[in-house]
Amino acid sequence: MTVNNKANNLGLEKYGIKNLGSIYHNLPTPALYEQIVRRREGLMAHLGPIVVRTGHHTGRSPDDKFIVREESSHDKIWWSKANKPFDVARFDSLYHRLLAYLQGKDIYVQDCYAGADPQYRIPVRIITEYAWHNLFARNMFIHILNEDELGKYIPDFTIFSLPRFHATPDIDGTSSEVFIIVNFGKRLIIIGGTSYAGEIKKAVFTVLNYLLPQEKVLSMHCAANVGPEDDVALFFGLSGTGKTALSTDVNRRLIGDDEHGWSVDGVFNFEGGCYAKVIRISAEQEPQIYECTRKFGTILENVAIDSHTRRLDLDDASLTENTRASYPISHIEHSIREGTGPHPKNIFMLGYDAFGILPPIALLTPEQAAYYFLQGYTARVAGTEVGLSKEPQAVFSPCFGAPFMALPPTSYGELLLESINNHKVNCWLVNTGLVGGGFGVGKRISLPHTRELIRTAISGELSTSPMEKDPIFGFRIPSACGNVPKEILKPAKSWKDGSAYTREAKKLVAKFIENFKQFGGEVPRAVMESGPRVDE
Repeated sequence: MTVNNKANNLGLEKYGIKNLGSIYHNLPTPALYEQIVRRREGLMAHLGPIVVRTGHHTGRSPDDKFIVREESSHDKIWWSKANKPFDVARFDSLYHRLLAYLQGKDIYVQDCYAGADPQYRIPVRIITEYAWHNLFARNMFIHILNEDELGKYIPDFTIFSLPRFHATPDIDGTSSEVFIIVNFGKRLIIIGGTSYAGEIKKAVFTVLNYLLPQEKVLSMHCAANVGPEDDVALFFGLSGTGKTALSTDVNRRLIGDDEHGWSVDGVFNFEGGCYAKVIRISAEQEPQIYECTRKFGTILENVAIDSHTRRLDLDDASLTENTRASYPISHIEHSIREGTGPHPKNIFMLGYDAFGILPPIALLTPEQAAYYFLQGYTARVAGTEVGLSKEPQAVFSPCFGAPFMALPPTSYGELLLESINNHKVNCWLVNTGLVGGGFGVGKRISLPHTRELIRTAISGELSTSPMEKDPIFGFRIPSACGNVPKEILKPAKSWKDGSAYTREAKKLVAKFIENFKQFGGEVPRAVMESGPRVDE
């Protein structure tokens, strides 16, 4: 444990920081626990996890994220709703007020890496005013255990996370008092006005999504696991689509649950921990994640707790549907501690289809895989972002992670198609949403059924079984798969009213066609023509 009252010993003076209180540098987990409890930031629950509250913000605030429009990066950025420009002068002004706010305050500093592959990792320093945010950083990123290595540590990017420091929109040009601002020129990220710790990990993900593709490394919003035959599988998808649940398989080893890179050498995890949704999980359905909610070192965000018995209620959504657990990947039995694996053999693109149109699983050509990757069709699930309604909203999120993609989506699409072709990867579209009908009629497919589909696909059995080409979407749908009911495999036959299915399918296809227009002539013709079609 290091408590250092001299900022210059850590090089903090280069940030303009002055007159700090205590500086807690690279505290280990037990010491951070002591700080959290002493400062009343959280409660220690039965069996050891720490329970915290994130206040008003129980999910990300996408409208409050900005990228500074500065000379070194402005020609490369995908300027969009996800990447709104921020003025250099206003950033400097807000940053100077942030420095004034820090005077006299204690801070926590965690030095770590983002990226398990030493060739591509970046040193990241996280400076927080909450001890539990520092523990979150320690859980989510990669520890540096070698003291000599720590002694030579120089951060490439630095993050300030200060929930109690708020912006003034009229002065600062922000959308609200909350802000997440990335400055690639100064290698700085400043976060304020929100206690939701997920902003820290996604800010680092945005940085990696900017840097790595420029080195011909595909950065991916996906989970990854590996079987006994070194058969790596990737799981793309937004929050709530099942990345963590499906990749955490007792018969396979977890590489990571959310963010990875794919280089010429294989895949590698960006993180050293997991950040799983835990609302209503059970020991029967998701045993490994469930066990992590009962371990020392785990942070539980907005999970209900009895303040007397310190027992948890994972079914209680009174604060939010987006209850979260942050834990080191070592909490998952048989995980890959090194965070690396060979080239994948299977890719699964997960989406929550709120309309019940897509099949539970379909085999894609490489061009179709690139098409659906760029579309990123899914539904935002209530609670993962501020301002969403309780009903799922079908959306398109390029690359299954538009809010975090700093470069144009086609940059990632090109790398994906090239990698799929180079390594002969089987690609699958998986609907983890509704089957048997649309919203209000259909039911969400059971997790055991989806797991059976995934298992059969990974084994190679599914790709060689009888399949039928879908007349609208063009992908191939299996006729049977193990214990999965045959009647749900083909949506056109599972709906009671076939004409209603066709009518709703045409509506969805029209949305696909309209959304893909944004990519214009930037994608190969074969990719553009691989999408669904409906004869008028």
